[in-house]
Amino acid sequence: MQPRFFSYAITLSLGGLLIALVSQHFFAMRPCAWCVFQRLLLLVILAFSIFGYLVASLKLRLLSLIFGALSALTALGGIAAAWYQYHVAAKLFSCDMTFADRFMTQSGLESSVPWLFGIYGSCMDATTHVLGLEYAIWALLLFAVLSLLLIYGLLRPSR
Repeated sequence: MQPRFFSYAITLSLGGLLIALVSQHFFAMRPCAWCVFQRLLLLVILAFSIFGYLVASLKLRLLSLIFGALSALTALGGIAAAWYQYHVAAKLFSCDMTFADRFMTQSGLESSVPWLFGIYGSCMDATTHVLGLEYAIWALLLFAVLSLLLIYGLLRPSR
């Protein structure tokens, strides 16, 4: 996989994280468990993409394909998480005891890094519209673009 596809994924995932943090800390949007779980997925994509970029730059083809596949699979997981948030969790009075809530609290991430992973709203309360679309749909679109980009990078013949 070519390094430029990893650099695109790095830029998009970092941009998504920055938008989420600006939304929370400057516009007082209170994230739910599924919101912060998707932040974690963006961080995982970011990490895999950084390593993928490094190994692709060193022309280690097999390792770059592995990191590309891991990044793409994580992005597909992000699509599933955003879809679940939009279709199921946003209709629940509480995200309490859903997979995202249990994972974020039991892993200790919510309490150890509250500025990034703190759960401050319920899924129903966190339903917010930005430019006419719910925030969860924007997240789903971001993960879809990341997935398509990374899969295209994996399938594209290298030169």
